[in-house]
Amino acid sequence: MRQWIALSLLCMSALLLPISASAACASPIKFGALTWESGQFISGVLKYIAEDGYGCIIEEVPGAGPALETALSQNDIQIIGEQWVGRSPIMEQAIEQNKVAVIGDTLKGGATQGWYVPSYVLEENPGLRSYQDLPKYANLFNDPEDPSKSRFMNCPSGWTCEIFNTRLLKNTGLDSVFNNAQPGTGAALDAEIASAFEQHKPLLFYYWQPTGLMAKYDFAPLVFPAHDDACWQDLLRADGTADCVSGFPVSPLGIAVSTPFIDTNPELVEVFKKVQFTSDELNGAILEMSENKRSGDAQALVFLRENPSVWQKWVSEEAATNLTTKLGIGLTGADITADTAASSINQTALTSIFPSWSLETLLNNTLANVVQNYGDVFRTISTVALTYLLLPIERLLTVIPPWLIIALVTVLAWFGVRKVWFALACGAGLFLIGAFGLWGALVDTLALLIVSVLVTVVIGIPIGIAMSGSKLLRKIVTPILDVMQTMPSFVYLIPVLMLFGIGKVPALFATIIYALPPLIRLTTLGITQVNHEMVEAGRSFGSTHLQLLIWIKLPQALPSIMAGVNQAVMMSLSMVVLASMIGAPGLGEDVLQSIQTLNIGQGLQAGTAIVIVAIIIDRITQAFGQGKRARQKTIDAGRRRIG
Repeated sequence: MRQWIALSLLCMSALLLPISASAACASPIKFGALTWESGQFISGVLKYIAEDGYGCIIEEVPGAGPALETALSQNDIQIIGEQWVGRSPIMEQAIEQNKVAVIGDTLKGGATQGWYVPSYVLEENPGLRSYQDLPKYANLFNDPEDPSKSRFMNCPSGWTCEIFNTRLLKNTGLDSVFNNAQPGTGAALDAEIASAFEQHKPLLFYYWQPTGLMAKYDFAPLVFPAHDDACWQDLLRADGTADCVSGFPVSPLGIAVSTPFIDTNPELVEVFKKVQFTSDELNGAILEMSENKRSGDAQALVFLRENPSVWQKWVSEEAATNLTTKLGIGLTGADITADTAASSINQTALTSIFPSWSLETLLNNTLANVVQNYGDVFRTISTVALTYLLLPIERLLTVIPPWLIIALVTVLAWFGVRKVWFALACGAGLFLIGAFGLWGALVDTLALLIVSVLVTVVIGIPIGIAMSGSKLLRKIVTPILDVMQTMPSFVYLIPVLMLFGIGKVPALFATIIYALPPLIRLTTLGITQVNHEMVEAGRSFGSTHLQLLIWIKLPQALPSIMAGVNQAVMMSLSMVVLASMIGAPGLGEDVLQSIQTLNIGQGLQAGTAIVIVAIIIDRITQAFGQGKRARQKTIDAGRRRIG
């Protein structure tokens, strides 16, 4: 029986052998699975050409950039669809060792970068053309967090572009006029740019292509001197010393392939060398991917079907015929053939049991309309919150000497916990944060924390009191609190960012949304659990509802309310890293930067500082949140230990 099975398998492999032998590649081709949109799209185009045009077997291998580059140098994968020439030390070394080659010129004219303003800014200010004109027009780009200066929107902290932009600000002397603002993440930078364009506001920012925003909005570059490579190499170093100014280099984009792949697949190599997109084609494809939520492969399929005149120049006639047959189009880009159309109809029929109820487009359009029509209102709220809440507290904490803050916290810790060792540990912990060089970041975090907790208390406790006296209100508000607690924080970070602008204020509102629910719930719980007999006793003595609330309900519910305050404080503190993703300075910014630069030491120091602050605040708020009897027991216990 086994012999018959083996013979059958042998016959089947013999039948399948001619199929693979007739392909342009003798063995499967492994592509690196890229994570960014342009790389996904270009890889998708290459995969379709190799698989449907030349009959190759395609596989994808996931991994981070350095891991994929190392795998390519070892021929564990054969192709990386998009490679920025001269950007990776791993690739440069592999090229020198003749293990890897970068072929083709994928983007016509190369990838560009620079300082940009919206085109309407140049139209309204004809004298603004180069970076040298910026001091005269600095008032256009006022920094809401520091009205005395203007703002330059850099790329996220920890990226290479953040270093050379910071150096350029210094070398051009613009750092005396412009604050160097870092958005935290690329998505936050995109949201700030989109918000400015939607509101027709001026913005000075760094950006690059290929990207979807380049196709969506009209960016106007500011003129810089010609590129000087020697100067540029110094600008790339944070500790560089050259006082020079250089224009931005143009980075060629190519396809990275392993040397063995070149030797075994010369026909495909020649095809890949011809693959080239214009900036409009590539930026437009990325924009379509983003707006239609398509994968790179899906967008590549759309591009190949709609642009046969582009890719037919890259491939052989036989491959063009094979590919058009697979795509269901004619060589001249005719409509989809009947067979392919029928296949598409059948596929649609299989999924037609689900109605299309997506609210994505509606929500996106609603947000865009709100930003366009009411953006000034939200920016006014942002200015008020900055001017009268965040900045005064931040300035106060900055003016107070660090030793005095450490002493005050130490004394407060002793009054709360009544343990000398804990009070001294709190002081030592704050001193350690200062020794790490993070005192300024600590002040920024504390300012945001204090304001967010104050606003949360002012909003949360009255709502909790109102809910405790109304079953109808509880039924309405409780589902809203459920949504606020379970909705991932990332979901509302971008809308808040687009409404209030990048920086401290969107972080403040995002933190309040996150911290409100536990305070409201515990306030309601504490008041509803007050002993009914005590309330009736108060009524029997003629107390009004307000008197009952002030003299009976709130004192009895105080431990529960303080537990809610404690939870609000801790949840606010847990938002510091997320807040840094939308441009809020503080300890979270150091954590985020350490993640982006793989700086383990910086991350551990900032993380330790956050842990120290969390422990201090948690223990002190818990101690002051105890009831009177429990509080007196703590004080008596502390006295006995001292005595």
